[in-house]
Amino acid sequence: MTASGGIGSLVPPLRLRAAVRRGRKGWKRLAAHGSALCLRSLNLLSQAPVTGSAPVVVSMTTHGERIHTVSIALESIASGRVRPRRLLLWLDSEALMADRPAAVRRLESRGLEVLLTSNYGPHTKYYPYVAGTDHHTLPLVTADDDIIYPRSWLDLLIRAHHADPEAVHGHWVNVMQVRASRVVPYSDWRRARDTGAAGGNFALGVSGVIYPPAMLEELRRQGDGFLAAAPGADDIWLHRTALRAGIPVRQVRTAPRHFPIIPGSQESSLMAENVGNRRNDFLITGLYAADDILAIATNGDHQLPK
Repeated sequence: MTASGGIGSLVPPLRLRAAVRRGRKGWKRLAAHGSALCLRSLNLLSQAPVTGSAPVVVSMTTHGERIHTVSIALESIASGRVRPRRLLLWLDSEALMADRPAAVRRLESRGLEVLLTSNYGPHTKYYPYVAGTDHHTLPLVTADDDIIYPRSWLDLLIRAHHADPEAVHGHWVNVMQVRASRVVPYSDWRRARDTGAAGGNFALGVSGVIYPPAMLEELRRQGDGFLAAAPGADDIWLHRTALRAGIPVRQVRTAPRHFPIIPGSQESSLMAENVGNRRNDFLITGLYAADDILAIATNGDHQLPK
């Protein structure tokens, strides 16, 4: 095979694709800066309520320096097509609670609930609400504090919940892969390309997830066992809980979505530790028993012991 018909002919297309990817990333960063500026301005001017009539609770947590940018994420949710019945922000620091930024206080005047709790790491965005509610009747939507959510974000989650109210639904779902009776490394999982349920469907909290009341009841029964088993890996704990409870996980649309990141919010992130340092793989090896892996490999058809 000649160079013109072999690898050499692939170089320009590969370079073109790389240039297109760089261009898209640059445009997304520019758009994120513009969106953040608009949301900051809205926070200064708006008196509209951040809550509404949608029968869900939206919950997030923040920590450290992100307290200064979390208002952007919250404002993006409050700007959605539909607004939740309650919008909660959990803080695990008395110092942060006492010195909340003006942007957060403005959101409070419009209906945001800022609540002090213990430090449960990333589990703080759901566990205090789960543990503090005697009987769950509303679904819970979790959101991250470093994301700008589009106006359709909550509406699409609620529509997915109405279509299958027994399932967990997420905007971004990866599919766990099993080989030789072992879960392959996290970096080798593929992205979901459908809305079907499967035992290996693994919802990523970064893009937002809606949990049905049955899942919340199961999490309440499980208690705070995650503190010893998966202190920094809420997505893993949540997936294993759903898997063992027989609760299906679905993607909202056929393509996974990762929404824009708030500029300047990434100085502290669990991603480098959990993914880059393969901490997820270590935790999965310890948390998932043989029956769990068989259920993943058989798309949840294997009956797990109670």
